[in-house]
Amino acid sequence: QVQVVESGGGLVQAGGSLTLSCAASGTSLFTINAMGWYRQAPGTQRELAAAITNGGSTDYADSVKGRFTISRDNAKNTIYLQMNDLKPEDTAVYYCNAKAFNRWFGRTYDYWGQGTQVTVSY
Repeated sequence: QVQVVESGGGLVQAGGSLTLSCAASGTSLFTINAMGWYRQAPGTQRELAAAITNGGSTDYADSVKGRFTISRDNAKNTIYLQMNDLKPEDTAVYYCNAKAFNRWFGRTYDYWGQGTQVTVSY
C-alpha cells in the first residue's frame, strides 16, 4: 500500500500565495511514477491542476499556467505546488495523486490523499 499525505492549504486573499506539499510513503514494493495535484470545486468534476513525472516533466491546466509551479523531490517522494497570484476561481479542494507501479504485479495503481481546502477570497 501507498499512503499519500497532503499539507498546506487554507484561506488567502486574491493575489496572495500558498504552497501545498504532498508525500507518498510505504513504497517498498512500489515505484512512484507521476504525481500531481487535482482540484474539485463544489458542483464540478475533479480536474488536473498540475502534474510532474519522476523525470521532471510537467503538465499544467491552462487556467494555472504562469501562476502555479509544481516541483518534486524524488528522494522523498514529495511534490510541492507553489500557487501565486491566486484568484477566487482557484477555490477548491486540492487532492494529491500518486501513480505507483507495483513491481510484483506489474501494474500501476492510483493513490489519493484526503484533500486539502484552498479558499481564495475577494
